[in-house]
Amino acid sequence: MKPRSIVFDLFGDYVRYRGGAARLRTLSTLMGCFGVGESTVRVVLARLRKEGWFDVRREGRETLYALNKRSLQLLDEGRSRIFDRAPSDWDRHWYMVIYSVPETERGVRDRIRKELAWLGFGPLAPSTYVSPHDRLQQVREKFADEPAVRLDTLRCQSGGLPVDREMAARSWDLAALNEDYRELLRTYLGRMPSYRAGHLSPEEALVERMRLTYDYRKFPFRDPDLPTELLPAGWVGHEAHEMFLEAHDLLGPSAESYYDEVAGTRPAPQE
Repeated sequence: MKPRSIVFDLFGDYVRYRGGAARLRTLSTLMGCFGVGESTVRVVLARLRKEGWFDVRREGRETLYALNKRSLQLLDEGRSRIFDRAPSDWDRHWYMVIYSVPETERGVRDRIRKELAWLGFGPLAPSTYVSPHDRLQQVREKFADEPAVRLDTLRCQSGGLPVDREMAARSWDLAALNEDYRELLRTYLGRMPSYRAGHLSPEEALVERMRLTYDYRKFPFRDPDLPTELLPAGWVGHEAHEMFLEAHDLLGPSAESYYDEVAGTRPAPQE
């Protein structure tokens, strides 16, 4: 687990529901559960602050790292993509993004590809991405302040369901994705009885829940949540999602109690 990811997961699952700020001492203790040393914690947090993800304030001798508008937006988007993945009806329309970026702006081009993947778009052809979900407005908003980027967005239909399935197979490696879902299930299904029985200590529950989230959160970058009509036979993505939600909930109370013990906090009601 990368220290940067651990920080965001701690803030996303715990800190944001307990005032939105955490002491450096608290973060160091919690990250120590994953073998991250205090000096590394300081370096990572300093970098994240410099990048604008956190605000810093002092309370006596304590340094507090606090969420701001930018980091809250990131956590909201991430939580929605990770947790809200219920299948929806499809109107048989595709939503297409065609982008153009000067050769001198390779960094911008890479960011476009990452953002489109995060929003569930797949590469149908060079510089042409498609999605069965209407997220064109989100794409336009993401790059509204990028003068180097030209975006053409379209709503379109194919010649029929066989063509739709062929487009989906071209745009995403569904076979590899499905196998990775199977591997996730193989890893965690055997642990579910222990989760249900409450056999883990509070510290163990927090570590296990963080590892579960870390292992699962890569899937929304790769899985476009395709309609059922476009999925290959034997698809286990939905089963993996349900297992993730159950495991995350089962580990929650004990993990949260450990966070509160370390931080000396109590949760605020979640909306």
